[in-house]
Amino acid sequence: MACVSTISMIPVRRVFLSLLLCAGVAMSAPVWAQGNKAAQPAAPEVPPPPPAAVPYDGKLLRFAEVIGSVHYLRTLCKASGGDEWRNDMQQLLDSEAKDEPQRKERLTAAFNRGYRAFASVYTDCTPSAIVAEERYRNEGATLATEITSRFGN
Repeated sequence: MACVSTISMIPVRRVFLSLLLCAGVAMSAPVWAQGNKAAQPAAPEVPPPPPAAVPYDGKLLRFAEVIGSVHYLRTLCKASGGDEWRNDMQQLLDSEAKDEPQRKERLTAAFNRGYRAFASVYTDCTPSAIVAEERYRNEGATLATEITSRFGN
């Protein structure tokens, strides 16, 4: 870099030269940063594997939603074995989506959707809540039978 004496220059030239020098340094800084990035190879991003297409996923999602609904209603009405429905859902997740995070998220979302659907309607155990719980339990039993008889080993 050449040394320029600014003592003999008039003030306007001195200010202009200082601005020009600062602009040159500022413009070259990104080039230095890019040079460092170019030296390091970027790690290729590997997309997660697509979720496995299972022919009974639609019924399984509905089954998870039913389990969530029954869990909420049985807990609300203080029925025996209230936590067994949540445990059943955990077993379903462990057996069906253990190594598939996207599928596990969808099943969990279905369970939560069923739970919240009744949580937004029922705050007390009423006769209609008891009837709804019985109907959902029957639907869940039907779904479980259909899935296992058609797709089970």
